[in-house]
Amino acid sequence: MSDIDRRRILQFAGLSALSSLSGIRVAYGQSAPAQPRLIVVMLRGAMDGLSLVAPYTEDAYYQERPTIAIARPGTPDGLLPLTERFGLHPAFAPLLPHWEAGQLAFIHASGSPDGTRSHFDAQDYMESATPGRKSTPDGWLNRLAGVIAGPRATPAAQRLQAVSLGPVMPRIFAGEAAVASLASGNAALRPSALDRPEVAQAVARLYDGDDRLSQVVREAAVTRGEIMGKLASDDPKADMGALPLNALPVDATHLGQLMARDARIRLAFMPVGGWDTHANQGAGKGQLANRFGVLAQSLAALAQSLGPRLAETSILVMSEFGRTVRQNGTLATDHGHGNVAFVLGGGVKGGRVLGEWPGLDPSARYEGRDLAITTDFRDIIAELLEERFRLADAQLARVLPAMERRKRVGLFA
Repeated sequence: MSDIDRRRILQFAGLSALSSLSGIRVAYGQSAPAQPRLIVVMLRGAMDGLSLVAPYTEDAYYQERPTIAIARPGTPDGLLPLTERFGLHPAFAPLLPHWEAGQLAFIHASGSPDGTRSHFDAQDYMESATPGRKSTPDGWLNRLAGVIAGPRATPAAQRLQAVSLGPVMPRIFAGEAAVASLASGNAALRPSALDRPEVAQAVARLYDGDDRLSQVVREAAVTRGEIMGKLASDDPKADMGALPLNALPVDATHLGQLMARDARIRLAFMPVGGWDTHANQGAGKGQLANRFGVLAQSLAALAQSLGPRLAETSILVMSEFGRTVRQNGTLATDHGHGNVAFVLGGGVKGGRVLGEWPGLDPSARYEGRDLAITTDFRDIIAELLEERFRLADAQLARVLPAMERRKRVGLFA
């Protein structure tokens, strides 16, 4: 690795400053025993899973989406056939080699059992892993960090174990375990020191009064947040501090390089905004296709940059809920219910679309309009933690409290 590349990685991660504060040096190139690792990618805004993995044998799919359904396989801009029932959006072709290699599996009709269509609530429930309960104080990735670190881990060691990309510490990492916050590599949206959660919180406490200076500081912070959000999505509220899509390829590559070179980093979270498509969604080409293309290229780059470490790393991609089966009056979709999640790498027995498919017949839909959920997203997480992290029942209950296991997904079967 050249000195320039090394400096770029350090700049991206902000770990040089972190090291000086924590007293821990990042040892690039060090050998370490293989340990399971997990990267969670959250597509904020409710990605349209019925366009990503489409049931091309169902007439209802084409009847309900006369202008935005993805064409059947074998036609121009048509689906890439996965199974006899499902096809993959053509913009996701960069990930097809992983599907063919058995490293990528989709879980359709999955999601949160809570019925909310609020971005805020749905993301909160999915990141706390307690659907319908807002009082949960921490996020499940933070609880997992505490479990795998063990009681003797120092805060500095914990901080190098779990990293979050972006200027806002997400709900999923809220909690007692220390977590590193890493800046995005996009120069146009490069966060300032004030974007660091601990600095932002300190400034907020310092300027929480009613005087004019405090008001100006708060207004400036709100304005900056709005500008950053507008650059990421038409609906900044849905993105909740997520990374802008145009920064994702660079960020994904840098994260993969960083995790490939330091095996102590075992958990990572990447929130990606821009999936709240209410207008002009497009079909095989168009607005959503462009976003799928960037996402697929970024995930392929992440997998490639992990190198051999991909074998010990599971990349879980999910979104807070799906979108309506029927297209709306502005040639797109609205907030729905069931969605598709997927897992890449990490010993998954892929090349399969998992989950019970409920169908798109109106009688089978959730509240008569949305794809029904047949797989609780926590079943996916639980299986990952059992099969890859080897968590015992008591540890699993700590990460996923009050969860009643219903079935196995079969990701590693």
